[in-house]
Amino acid sequence: MTSEAREPVFQAPWPVLALIGAILVAYFAQAHLVPAGWVEGHVLSAQAVRAGRYEVLFTSLFLHGGWAHALVNAGFGLAFASPVARRMGVDLKGVAGFFAFYLLCGAISGLAFVAAHWNDEAAAVGASGAFAGFMGATSRLMSGGWDLAPFRSRPVVSMALSWIIINVIFGLVFVGWAPGSGGAPMAWEAHLGGYFAGLLLLGPMLRLMGRN
Repeated sequence: MTSEAREPVFQAPWPVLALIGAILVAYFAQAHLVPAGWVEGHVLSAQAVRAGRYEVLFTSLFLHGGWAHALVNAGFGLAFASPVARRMGVDLKGVAGFFAFYLLCGAISGLAFVAAHWNDEAAAVGASGAFAGFMGATSRLMSGGWDLAPFRSRPVVSMALSWIIINVIFGLVFVGWAPGSGGAPMAWEAHLGGYFAGLLLLGPMLRLMGRN
């Protein structure tokens, strides 16, 4: 990873801090200001998507299961969204691309969860699927230069395998043991869907932005 990508978390680019702030403010509103019925109507589920309420693919990214869940995801975002934000830049185009990338990875992670639970009533909330996309993207920024690391490079392959193993362990074996989960099952399908979305889409996004 470049020295720029290794900057301390407290020097995270302002778009990352703004996104983390929005997530934490949204959870405060969820916990103290918004009626429970509204929250229940905006969580991610196959039932909602089947009914045509596609907005849940995005609203669920700003809802969480508790402060621990929100704070763990905030830390996750600070760690892995920062390198991507620096690579995209903090001008208008870079900031727009950064937030679009967050929503795109989040939506794809949500679709992965919905596909896996199409015939049941499972529901999910949280930003972890979207931030997993930034993790996948960051694996391509560890080559030490401006060019993205090849898909078959050691950092990319090792991070992908590690992420798969972690999600198998906490998603399928030790269910409910994941940090910040509060004992709830981990949405491993969303984590993997988001990760590979970010891994595959960083290059096209940078080309679209003229930052390749």
